[in-house]
Amino acid sequence: MSILVLSVSHKTAPVDLLSRASMDVVTAARLETGLAESEHIDEAVVLSTCNRTEVYANVSRFHHSLDDITNRVAEATGLAPNTLQQHCAVFYDEAAVSHLFNVTSGLDSMVVGENQILGQVKTALSRAQDSGTVGPSLNQLFQQGLRVGKRVQSDTEVGSAGHSLMTAALDELYQQGIRLVGQRVVIVGAGSMAALSAHTLAAEGVDLTLVNRTYDKAVHLARAVGAVARPMAELDVALEDADILVTCTGARGTVITAEQVRDAALSAVIDLALPADVEKAAGRYAPLINIALLMERDTDHATASQLRDAQLVVGEETRDFLAQRRAAQVKPTVVALRAMASDVVESELERLAGLTPDLTGAERDEVHKTVRRVVDKLLHQPTVRVQEYARSEQEVDYAAALRDLFALDPEHMQAVTTPPPDGAAPRGAAASATAGVTLAAGSVASAARAVDSATLAVDPALRAVDSTGRTISTGARA
Repeated sequence: MSILVLSVSHKTAPVDLLSRASMDVVTAARLETGLAESEHIDEAVVLSTCNRTEVYANVSRFHHSLDDITNRVAEATGLAPNTLQQHCAVFYDEAAVSHLFNVTSGLDSMVVGENQILGQVKTALSRAQDSGTVGPSLNQLFQQGLRVGKRVQSDTEVGSAGHSLMTAALDELYQQGIRLVGQRVVIVGAGSMAALSAHTLAAEGVDLTLVNRTYDKAVHLARAVGAVARPMAELDVALEDADILVTCTGARGTVITAEQVRDAALSAVIDLALPADVEKAAGRYAPLINIALLMERDTDHATASQLRDAQLVVGEETRDFLAQRRAAQVKPTVVALRAMASDVVESELERLAGLTPDLTGAERDEVHKTVRRVVDKLLHQPTVRVQEYARSEQEVDYAAALRDLFALDPEHMQAVTTPPPDGAAPRGAAASATAGVTLAAGSVASAARAVDSATLAVDPALRAVDSTGRTISTGARA
């Protein structure tokens, strides 16, 4: 299985198409469920923000999966498949990992270095987890992506500069000669973007009023920033006393009409919603700063040095993640090898017991320990080395080499690493494999423990998982 990403973003599409591609929570969840039911896709996460709409999927076949994703996104958004294909970017496997890490770090955002994307990615992951469309592959990828984003935010100047869409909008406001001192500002919305805007503006000392359809949310946010809260029914009243309007509701249609802007005699309107909250015609009555305008502006204030530092972090984290994934992929083969060796030892010891009936219990125990110790020592270095080699970027399938050298049947390996449900007997290939090698549960457990030791010898921070995605061991960095 490999990671496939289809991305429609501010880098690939005009704002009108990006607006049509955006999805609300219900649509995104429905798309994830549909994708996970596809023949070639077993995990899916949809990330939809004002910068992008992206599908992350764990797939078995590239072309079939890409067709499935394209057609289902087209169906969900109403876009024609060929239009979508012309305005999207596709990332596969290693490039997909690097892309997500750039996204969570804010390096792929319209405002480079903004940190709101971290919360948006976390929300998308949580929703997909609730929907049951995330398994071990995407969960591990997204969790690491969130850690990478936090590291860039804390360890580089790109992340610590505090840039956001709101600060970019305020920069545009200042360039138009509009100042915030003494201004009365109305914010419509109470989501994450509205909260960011409220905190940013509160720090500027403006007179804030918050308006939202869910009044309790407006009250909660107003308390946090020292603002006044009003229900949506009082929007026109609030606008009568306002100088500047900021809106970011997440609604699918028009929230503020041109007539409302005209009647309020506002000095400026900032619309950070996608799709837009404010009618385009409102720009005739007040300066209108929206996503479309910001996409035309240079909102990248990071220096070349700052970008280079952040990109170095992302590159390092990408290589480390891919190395850990390669090492984890070889583990089932190593477990199968050790389990087979354990069974051979047990068989030979049973044969020896029949040939040496006069051995005392103590002598027999010593023979058993010696034989097992010899086998463990013979397998230890190959076990360590194969995981070291697997972490390298060489195009060599070391797991396949082990299977060939020791005549390990892939079906036998699957039987070792994928036990049947509790109380159920193995069926199909697993039953055949289990019958063929007669691997005892104790052999598998001891083999797994031995491989854990070798795994942690290679990298104490490596999180080992079996073929079902369950954590087998987790090391801690010293």
